[in-house]
Amino acid sequence: MADDLATGIHDLSFATTEFVLAHTVLAEHNGTDIGKYHHGIGQRSMSVPAADEDIVTMAATAAAPILQRHGSDGIRTVILATESAIDQAKAAGIYVHTLLGLPSATRVVELKQACYGATAALQFALGLVRRDPAQRVLVIAADVSKYELDSPGEATQGAAAVAMLVGADPALVRIEEPSGVFTADVMDFWRPNYREAALVDGQESIGAYLLAVQGSWKDYTEQGGRALDEFAAFCYHQPFTKMAYKAHRQLLNYCGHGVDEDRVTRDLGLTTAYNNVIGNSYTASVYLALAALLDQADDLAGQAVGFLSYGSGSVAEFFAGTAVPGYRDHLRTEGHRAAIDRRTAVDYARYRGLHEHSFPADGGDHRTPAETTGPFRLAAVRDHKRIYETR
Repeated sequence: MADDLATGIHDLSFATTEFVLAHTVLAEHNGTDIGKYHHGIGQRSMSVPAADEDIVTMAATAAAPILQRHGSDGIRTVILATESAIDQAKAAGIYVHTLLGLPSATRVVELKQACYGATAALQFALGLVRRDPAQRVLVIAADVSKYELDSPGEATQGAAAVAMLVGADPALVRIEEPSGVFTADVMDFWRPNYREAALVDGQESIGAYLLAVQGSWKDYTEQGGRALDEFAAFCYHQPFTKMAYKAHRQLLNYCGHGVDEDRVTRDLGLTTAYNNVIGNSYTASVYLALAALLDQADDLAGQAVGFLSYGSGSVAEFFAGTAVPGYRDHLRTEGHRAAIDRRTAVDYARYRGLHEHSFPADGGDHRTPAETTGPFRLAAVRDHKRIYETR
């Protein structure tokens, strides 16, 4: 195996939900000045799953176009990263494997570490490819961000899945070595097994995120990474889009550059376009930022992009990627925008009903209404088993 083997993201596709709630509707309900949402946290709307949608249906919907373009040959591993797990034992990716019709000669695993999990999946996938350059790995990040009604976190909800085909000689982004990593034991955000909605300490979480930015960048530079000025853009995890701006200002200050707002806008401006209308998608967030950047930039070929992946609790990683010449020929811009535009707007009462929907835990036959127009749906929970259908 050559030491200079290029590995990275060969294809990228995302999916989101059937419904969307505008922040103007939420603000009208709770009497909040809309500026707090549009400008304060940088959010305009949030994706809301239908009763027959979940992380499995979104993951399969995101990955299907990749298989349609490339087939399944060489895909021997599927890694699904989520913090919205549907089972304590069985990996959600196994359902996805079945819905996609992947061969049985495949390993499937699920990874968890808050919003950081997909970056761990990407790095593990790169290692598998470097061990066997003929193989490709399907990495999927899928999450539903859910907080209690009328809580401070409610406005930062969202849902999406991003699928990435990882392999040698990638067509989109070559992932570079090294990485900078950081871990600290912090209770800023967590969801005990007995809760459907997460618990969050907002100020603690912001502080933990900013500390992780410094820690992961420090390790990145100590590992021989690029200088700050070498990056054309930065993709941050976006629990809300303005958090990316806070994080980048922190990085600039930490590196002694001071804060030039024009530079901040140049470095981040294109990366928030999808997050601010989808909302927080947890593990998928930083890769939605990459999709938005690639879909909108004039041409980043040969230029470096910085990635800061953060997961509460907390783990963070800073790494770099370089856009591959000709990458624009492989983008899915039209499909991505269609995924956003196809959502049906709901009023607050409809959103509240969807938010409060859950399955009884009695082992009965609980069917779901056919709401999604997507290719996959959660049809029922029967005898404690989730039943999925292909439309």
